[in-house]
Amino acid sequence: MAKYKVNSTAKKMARENISKNSKKKKGGFFSTLKFLFLMGCACALAGVASFELYLSSLPPINNLEQFKPNIVTKIYSADEEIIKTFTAYTYEKIELKDIPENLKKALIATEDKNFYRHHGYDLTGLVRSTVQNVIAGHVVQGASTLTQQLARVLFLNNERTFDRKLKELFIAARIEKTISKDQILEMYMNNVYLGAGAYGVEGASQIYFDKHLKDCKLSELALIAGLPQAPSVYNPFNNKDLAIKRRNQVLMRMYKMRYITKAEYESAKSEDVKLAKVPQYYTTNKAPYFCDYVMKELEKLGFDETEIIQGGYKIVTTLDYKTQKATDEAIDKNLKNWGLRGDNNQAAVFSFSPVDGRIIAYAGGKDYAKSQYDRVTQAVRPPGSSFKPIVYAAALEKGISPNDMIEDKPVTIGQWSPRNYGNKYRGPIPVYTALMVSSNVCAARMIKEVGIRSVIQIARVLGIETPIEYDYTIALGSNGVKLYEFTRAYGAFANGGFVVQPFAIERVETSRGKVVYKAPKAKYTHQLSLNTSAQMTAMLKTVISNGTGRAASIGKPAAGKTGTTDDNKDAYFMGYTPNVVTGVWVGNDDNIAMNKSIQGGTVPALIWKDVMKVATEPYKNADFNYPEVKLMPFSAGANVKIIGEEDEQEAEKKGDQQETPTENMNTEDVANQVNKILKQTESPAPTQTSQPQTQPAPKPEQKPATAPIPIPMAVPESLH
Repeated sequence: MAKYKVNSTAKKMARENISKNSKKKKGGFFSTLKFLFLMGCACALAGVASFELYLSSLPPINNLEQFKPNIVTKIYSADEEIIKTFTAYTYEKIELKDIPENLKKALIATEDKNFYRHHGYDLTGLVRSTVQNVIAGHVVQGASTLTQQLARVLFLNNERTFDRKLKELFIAARIEKTISKDQILEMYMNNVYLGAGAYGVEGASQIYFDKHLKDCKLSELALIAGLPQAPSVYNPFNNKDLAIKRRNQVLMRMYKMRYITKAEYESAKSEDVKLAKVPQYYTTNKAPYFCDYVMKELEKLGFDETEIIQGGYKIVTTLDYKTQKATDEAIDKNLKNWGLRGDNNQAAVFSFSPVDGRIIAYAGGKDYAKSQYDRVTQAVRPPGSSFKPIVYAAALEKGISPNDMIEDKPVTIGQWSPRNYGNKYRGPIPVYTALMVSSNVCAARMIKEVGIRSVIQIARVLGIETPIEYDYTIALGSNGVKLYEFTRAYGAFANGGFVVQPFAIERVETSRGKVVYKAPKAKYTHQLSLNTSAQMTAMLKTVISNGTGRAASIGKPAAGKTGTTDDNKDAYFMGYTPNVVTGVWVGNDDNIAMNKSIQGGTVPALIWKDVMKVATEPYKNADFNYPEVKLMPFSAGANVKIIGEEDEQEAEKKGDQQETPTENMNTEDVANQVNKILKQTESPAPTQTSQPQTQPAPKPEQKPATAPIPIPMAVPESLH
């Protein structure tokens, strides 16, 4: 029993010791935690004090009172012409004494209630907003003072980065050391962007209410005061209901801070918003279709539209304004001269450099004020015979020579029987002559020779992205294309076979002159052989010198092709020099036929000529740096291959041979016939037969096993 009591007492003592040790350990842990917390707070306070001391030591900003920022974003041409501005008003200063007291109070109540008590930054407000944002899980409250906002407006941008926030604090502290609170408030009210192109409160009152600031009512002043947080969101022209809701929030804050009475609050809150007429946002717009394209390119580069309009940027483009002006004048003059005066009658021009991709001129229509539809990048219209060079390029890539002979005779492929314009046929002629006079039957024979796949493949690698039908009629331009893509494709003929990506923006600068974007070297891919580009250029030179495009002659080395679709619904002229490629389309928006006199060799060729005379001035009479290509009048010799001759021989066997004016001609007769052709100018050919057709062009059928092996598909040099 005594032994049991001794053991019980020992256990009790052990438990007490363990308990004491546990309490000591627990007390030690919390003591350490408490110590670390106090040390952290002390360090934080020391950091805040040091930061405050550093900010207070920053020097003032020299000449801040005379500072006048570039608050207007401007788009410039390459030759320094301002082609567009984004603002309804520029910089219209108003003195603080002329600003209504209710507007001052509204802004302070809404944006910075401690404005007259802090030193440019509100650390207490910063901590409070940070805590609320963390609790909410997203940004619900900002912490920028009016001085910080002024620093951002004058010297920074709207990027949401920690680095920018620090700069904002530093500049705000320097502003506070440079000018007084009243001067800060005045400068802020004169420079803040308030939507709809309005910079400053006076501009906003005139844009939104068509009155001076001094004449605005409390409800109108409250609406203006609510705009700085999100000008585009609370713009009453865009969303009146949201603007009223924001206005009422401002009025509530004014009431809570006892700036207005309850009666004033209720009265202003119940008022409707009577807006002025919606303003014209763009005071300058000399190349509107091009500037719309620039805006799209800026968005692809990561610039927000609101940021562009508000940012005070200097956007330098590639546009040559002299050429652009000549383009607009050429469209207006030539359409009027040929009786195309209606709103439905339109033309489009796209011009760029095949050397570096810079866009030189751009017109998506004849009158932007009446139609903003961009016919360069949006319209899909069939190109007619101007598509034939794509077919001939596929042939050249396969080894066919411009001097090879081809039958210019009626041909039937399945149930499709294309015909030449005016039913004129010339018998065997050189390939280059067939393109020069825009023979339809020769183009049909050529696509049959090289294969539809080859032609589509060439079109694709040259940058034509619109869907292309697997159909023989594409040889005559039956398939729609976009002028932008089609012109880009012609660029490969001009520069040795390279497809260059056109671009519009050279660089973007902030209002302080800092370059925030500079265009990289143009993107390009090699798709055609140098030999093909040289031969194609030699062939297309004859179109301007002796063929269907003589109206486009500019008195210097140039190559091009006319195109006119069935029933004269679309007319094209596509052409180039070594330094400039230009495509021109003329037609009706509703796709009705034009006058028969409107063909690729008339209005489009004349517009092209007027544009290219100005665009090529800096390059004088530069010629293509290509190997010499000799174009022979005919290929002599009894064994010369004539493309399409096999079809004629097969037809003879079946007894279906048709009589032609050139039957039984010897090589001397052929030479005489070709020389006559060189002295003639044919009218552009329609894309389909001029005779009635009861069935559409056939789809290629699978050949039987006994059929000859087809010529392999043309493969661009880059894919060899």
